[in-house]
Amino acid sequence: MTPQEIVSELDRHIVGQAAAKRSVAIALRNRWRRQQVDENLRAEITPKNILMIGPTGVGKTEIA
Repeated sequence: MTPQEIVSELDRHIVGQAAAKRSVAIALRNRWRRQQVDENLRAEITPKNILMIGPTGVGKTEIA
């Protein structure tokens, strides 16, 4: 899946949070890419992790 396809799927369930959905989509795509490349290239694909912060009730768990 492309990041656009991931965002489209998230759009079906989550209203707003466009920047967060885009960040998660890119991170998911990069995680998949990192698993497909040789070991010596994996360090070049970022981000390796995402830290989601914010107050209760803003949708962190729903996006994850």
